[in-house]
Amino acid sequence: MIKPPETVYTDSTRVSCDGATDIRGGAALGHPRVWLEIDETGFVECGYCDRRFVLRGGSADGGDVAAA
Repeated sequence: MIKPPETVYTDSTRVSCDGATDIRGGAALGHPRVWLEIDETGFVECGYCDRRFVLRGGSADGGDVAAA
């Protein structure tokens, strides 16, 4: 079975992702750092690693966003 992508909850609509937050060795083992903007959907997904960033209190916080 494939493990689902990681979900990160944030208080900011602008987030960065390098794919290596929890990897020992850091960004050298992740992907290039990208900056992402959360829009009215309340979440954004990284195009490299599929990590999902959810805005706390936003429209995607606590709801099912699979249909979005």
